[in-house]
Amino acid sequence: MTIIHNLGFPRIGAKRELKFALESYWKGESSRDDLIDLGAQLRQRHWANQSELDLVPVGDFSFYDQVLDTSFLLGNLPERVQGFHGDKLDNYFRIARGRSAETAEDHRACCGGVAAGEMTKWFDTNYHYIVPELTADTAFHLDASNLLEQLAEAKAQGVKAKPVIIGPVTYLAIAKAKDESNKLALLDRLLPVYAELLVALANEGVEWVQIDEPILVTELDDDWQAAFAIAYEAFKDTGVKLLVATYFGQLQENAAIVEKLPVAGIHVDAINDREGVESLVQILDAEKVLSVGIINGRNVWKADLTAVLDWLEPIAKKLGDKLWIAPSCSLLHVPVDLESEDNLDPEVKSWLAFALQKLEELQVLGKALREGRNAVKDALAENKAALTARRNSPRVHNPTVKAAVGAVTPALGKRQSTYDKRSVKQKAALQLPLYPTTTIGSFPQTADIRRVRSEYKAGRLDEAAYIAAMRAEIARSVEEQEKLGLDVFVHGEAERNDMVEYFGEQLDGYVFTQFAWVQSYGSRCVKPPILFGDISRPQAMTVEWTRYAQSLTDKPMKGMLTGPVTILNWSFVRDDQPRSVTCQQLALAIREEVLDLEKAGVHVIQIDEAALREGLPLRKSQWQDYLDWAIGSFRITANGVGDQTQIHTHMCYSEFNDIIASIAEMDADVITIETSRSDMELLDAFEDFHYPNEIGPGVYDIHSPNIPTVEHMVGLMNKAAKRIPAERLWVNPDCGLKTRQWSEVIPALTNVVEAAKILRTGN
Repeated sequence: MTIIHNLGFPRIGAKRELKFALESYWKGESSRDDLIDLGAQLRQRHWANQSELDLVPVGDFSFYDQVLDTSFLLGNLPERVQGFHGDKLDNYFRIARGRSAETAEDHRACCGGVAAGEMTKWFDTNYHYIVPELTADTAFHLDASNLLEQLAEAKAQGVKAKPVIIGPVTYLAIAKAKDESNKLALLDRLLPVYAELLVALANEGVEWVQIDEPILVTELDDDWQAAFAIAYEAFKDTGVKLLVATYFGQLQENAAIVEKLPVAGIHVDAINDREGVESLVQILDAEKVLSVGIINGRNVWKADLTAVLDWLEPIAKKLGDKLWIAPSCSLLHVPVDLESEDNLDPEVKSWLAFALQKLEELQVLGKALREGRNAVKDALAENKAALTARRNSPRVHNPTVKAAVGAVTPALGKRQSTYDKRSVKQKAALQLPLYPTTTIGSFPQTADIRRVRSEYKAGRLDEAAYIAAMRAEIARSVEEQEKLGLDVFVHGEAERNDMVEYFGEQLDGYVFTQFAWVQSYGSRCVKPPILFGDISRPQAMTVEWTRYAQSLTDKPMKGMLTGPVTILNWSFVRDDQPRSVTCQQLALAIREEVLDLEKAGVHVIQIDEAALREGLPLRKSQWQDYLDWAIGSFRITANGVGDQTQIHTHMCYSEFNDIIASIAEMDADVITIETSRSDMELLDAFEDFHYPNEIGPGVYDIHSPNIPTVEHMVGLMNKAAKRIPAERLWVNPDCGLKTRQWSEVIPALTNVVEAAKILRTGN
């Protein structure tokens, strides 16, 4: 009989309960016990949501990040957090965000804050993890208390538990060596700790353990391939059955590794790798389970259940009870419950499935495989009707938009002049000093701002009052920037709820939700808009706000836009046409906004492409195709302006060294980029690559409440100046400031301005 299971469940809660509990605890407004109790309540609810499954994940819940949890599980903590007072949770949050609860007097007296752990994207998703840190001296020791406590909770609730852990090879692969050591050399130290954990789980009566090894869908050299055989040979006699889970991509040549692993089962992402599934069906040991990830864990569209069954039934006939079915990956990457969306467009809602609905789809498939399609005929008919309606809806297809995409030529992506020529004109027009200072766009989104937006959206505040309130916030931002002495201003983005949702709300082809939140990192949640049809821009989106801000100052005011690749990668995107075509549609729409800003007298325009890298395929052999259309789309958006208009772009937490040549091909006049947490490591790329344009390496880590010192920022910029000529360097934070408080922002930016003054004098 086909087993139905899940790889992981969203942990934030249907109403973001975890977010609010974390932030309350960090502010000192609630206790540690309150936070721990809330975590237990969420786990209990989420297990109940999955009670119809044959096996339920345990250990997928986290107060911040599952990779950071794994570092604690393995006893791998950075030296800088060792020896402090407080318990494990204090150190956990110190690594995650630089400090624990802010109001604890003994905390402030003891250590204040420490450098937060580096953060980067989890494979090609918009989820950020805290990067494990390794050195040649790293030692591991097991602390399974957190996982065992969750397992005990699950048992008490009668949950059919399947513990979930990150595998040893993936853990080492995604970690960062802080010295010149070879990460794989630590495998021999790591494996006994994993084996000890598996034995401990066996002693608790656990039968199956899900051990995630998504690194298997990437290109691995011989040493990393060999590491899998070594690792899993060490786990053969631990007393549990291992299900090695792969997801996000294709096994390809790694299928040969997977097939030979001495484990009880393999999970393959059939959304991305049906060929891999079909290959394993033919070659996998008859005693091994094959788990097929048949429901998309990364997007929100209903599955075509009939088509899935057409493909899956022959596999079920061959494998019998060795076939398991599941989502393609953890459901962490989708919202919790579609049923809470009372105000969502009913037509589009009928095409969607969130986490709970995806589990229902699995149940339908499982019942069909066990009892025949007739047992679920009504569900299959309803599913087919919804898919047919979507496919034929005139709201999805716009002939005018398709014609515009068909008319795109390479000329749309070319600036009038090369950077060296237009930079002369820009310097003359803008009259900026050496090491010019700016911010990345947003200023703190206060409770008053959120309240005004909420009341306006609910109809309790009229448009005139709303505009007046937003203008007052813009005026405040401009006034603060004047006091600080920044060189290029921003309007602060008070009117924007989210850098993608704000634009999606004003573009045709999108719908929006109330509660479809997804965790990005820690307490940071995003509500990706749903891109369901052809994209067009009915009217200007940002021009009047920016024009008003510019009227308040003689300093240059940046127009702030989100780029087409980021809007694409941070939306739930239609799956009925290539992503490249959708991206071109977005590019043409945002291009219209760029040109309207220029006509309004805005001559510094920032087009954020924070998500450029996360769209990269996981295999380098497939990168170039993506980069060609992604960079091409940015150039369509940006490059219709005149020489005197300075185009900026911004990129967030990601590794960029290996695509720096493609970033240069964007031909932005200025790029601002995260380097503060990585200690300017990004700039190592410039030792071998001559970056031609200007760059602002972020010196203020806005994801931490810590306030950087002047000396720290000057030191970072001096590192940058060894690789980039000073006349092409900017001084700025590494991201927008919306999540910070004014009480943090003002002193931090004061130090940014002071650092720039010191850099200009050379002292």
